[in-house]
Amino acid sequence: MPRRPMHMTGTDGTALRAALRELRTELGVPGEFPAAVLAEAEQAARAPRLPDLDATDLPLFTIDPPDSRDLDQAMHLAERPSGNNGSGGGYRVHYAIADVAAFVTPGGALDAEARRRVTTLYFPDGKVPLHPPVLSEGAASLLPGQTCPALLWRFDLDSAGRVETTDVRRALVRSRARLDYDGVQRAIDSGTAEEPLALLREIGRLRETLEQERGGVSLNVPEQEIVAQGGSYTLAYRAPLPADGWNAQISLMAGMAAAELMLAAGTGILRTLPSAPDGAVGRLRRTATALRIDWPHHVPYAELVRTLDPHLPAHAAFLQECTALLRGAGYTVFTGGRTPDPLLHAAVAAPYAHCTAPLRRLVDRFAGELCVAAVAGAEPPQWATAALDGLPQRMAEGSRLANTAERECVDLVEAALLKDHVGETFEATVIDVKDHEPRAGTVHLEEPAVVGRVESPSAPLPLGDRIRVRLTQADPGRAKVLFAPA
Repeated sequence: MPRRPMHMTGTDGTALRAALRELRTELGVPGEFPAAVLAEAEQAARAPRLPDLDATDLPLFTIDPPDSRDLDQAMHLAERPSGNNGSGGGYRVHYAIADVAAFVTPGGALDAEARRRVTTLYFPDGKVPLHPPVLSEGAASLLPGQTCPALLWRFDLDSAGRVETTDVRRALVRSRARLDYDGVQRAIDSGTAEEPLALLREIGRLRETLEQERGGVSLNVPEQEIVAQGGSYTLAYRAPLPADGWNAQISLMAGMAAAELMLAAGTGILRTLPSAPDGAVGRLRRTATALRIDWPHHVPYAELVRTLDPHLPAHAAFLQECTALLRGAGYTVFTGGRTPDPLLHAAVAAPYAHCTAPLRRLVDRFAGELCVAAVAGAEPPQWATAALDGLPQRMAEGSRLANTAERECVDLVEAALLKDHVGETFEATVIDVKDHEPRAGTVHLEEPAVVGRVESPSAPLPLGDRIRVRLTQADPGRAKVLFAPA
């Protein structure tokens, strides 16, 4: 099909921005920070609580999208020398996490506002941050060349990538370089990456192998992204790069280590996910058959997923269906040495905790504090333990709001892109068919990058087939995109 431009005009962009403002109001999204919160954040940025340990000689680097300024994590990777008898070796990973608790006074205005907001929300025309930008994009962010407080994790790994020892403590750190995923991938593929970065592939692959051995799975689902271009927006698909996965493995390692520390100390909060409900894997097998994906009965689900190429439409559609197995994630609090129930995160296939994104997610500040106390053999601070019981509900509400905002924003941009094309036909792949109504489902357009509802007046939809569809409605703020078989 000939590629057609689908950029909005300035007028369209104005209408979309008005619809986005209405969406914020409809969802009850927090507005500007109160004056007392901003004043407290300014004061904290000038005078944070600084740790005694100075680790600014460690040449850390960050990996984030190119326009990000709220940088939660920085790392340094090195090989460990072998002993004279051939023993030892392996790797040492330093992983610095922004120390938000160094800036937030428990019980203060800033703390109360963060507990109200719960998570950073992302919109095409800007984000609604968890903390004021003077902190989240300034003093607390691990920006290159800036000295700031952090929770500095240190992992010693063996030659297979298994964690042998874990340590975390407060330290002053200074990142040296701000990298992005595309640049990291190019440098590693071309062989121009220096050792600390080049080791990311080596360690990442080892951790991926360990994930496979324990039965965990990471889904490389292509993302539908809103791209700002001048005064308007368009949509694109982005399949994760291998570097995305290697970077994620470092974060997963920290999350698993945090869970183990809190479990050993007897107090903590885990990110949990139940096993897939009965019938869910069976439904996926039927979907694989419809999409013509070979899935032998002796091959486990986690092993199959690793063979799929997200750039292929049928594989991308199947990976999207796999996300159904990730529903039901939540948080489990435990105190007094009791074994939490549930305990495991089914996709990680191990106990796991959120601890690596405190600038953007509320729970991570509390988990990090509990881990520092656990390593020090100290009682965690009362402000951290007192908040635990209420965190699961707060995080659930925040996650629902974030997911709704993300989906509604994409719907608005889709409708704005296509509103002048009602009646036209497009090439698409049927990526989902409803079990209870086989004439309704979802299609994946190749150009523009739209995922929309499709309703057939009579015949069942052919799951996995490429079909031509006609756009029947698209009106931003009023009617979401809807297609029918042409």
